[in-house]
Amino acid sequence: MVRELEDLLINKGDDVPLDIAVLQLASIEYPGLDVSYFSEVLDSHGRELAETTDPRMPGEEWVAAANRYLFEDLGFHGNREDYYNARNSCLNDVLTARAGIPITLCVVYMEVARRLGRNVLGIGLPGHFLCKYQDAGYAAFIDCFHGRVLSEEDCRDMALNAAHIDIEDLPRALAPVSKWQIAIRMLNNLRQVYYQGKQYDKAIRVLDLYLAALPGSAEEYKQRGVLHLHQRRPKDALTDLTRYLQLAPHAGDRAEIEDHVRNVRRYLQSLN
Repeated sequence: MVRELEDLLINKGDDVPLDIAVLQLASIEYPGLDVSYFSEVLDSHGRELAETTDPRMPGEEWVAAANRYLFEDLGFHGNREDYYNARNSCLNDVLTARAGIPITLCVVYMEVARRLGRNVLGIGLPGHFLCKYQDAGYAAFIDCFHGRVLSEEDCRDMALNAAHIDIEDLPRALAPVSKWQIAIRMLNNLRQVYYQGKQYDKAIRVLDLYLAALPGSAEEYKQRGVLHLHQRRPKDALTDLTRYLQLAPHAGDRAEIEDHVRNVRRYLQSLN
């Protein structure tokens, strides 16, 4: 079910269709999700936009037409009222409700553009994900959450307001990100939502994928180990916490985690 997603995460397979990988990620929330159906929804949006545009249309005109179609005709918009709902990270829900968070709305824009041969890439602006249209004659940043075109100065102001970061000090802040980076950012979003909502089994599934992509990430082993303890899986917790100690030998909480490991080992020995 998550073959393309795992290929993207583990192998950084840039040829993996982003929409398929992101829809497979939504299967954590929706087991058995019909990925092909929602990919076809994107196909239909691409066909409809193609009816009102032309392959030879200048980039600025195409962006104006795409914005009008997606943000006005279809009504895609940012979900301000329920921003931290896991459904905002599920592309199927975003396509159905036409509401989401910046990164999933950008995926919609990017994937519709890809179907029409237009170059739109993700921009991991601190605090607010954007996308960027670029061709030989025109470039523009697009804020899909608010449905508007931004200048570089607008992007700087947004980063200052959203994350208190001046991107003038970050020369690559407006550089395009890879599909792999988009998937990692979405995993982090879902992990936070599931953890705060105490949906620990789902948080563990997110961490499984994250660690498949970044197997040397000590902090995630610790977090997954603690979640396994919450879910009363002491063997899994012991494996993850031990791995954390191996990867972070000088961690500030080493004594605390070693104490957890000893307690889990004593508990498992008592079962024999």
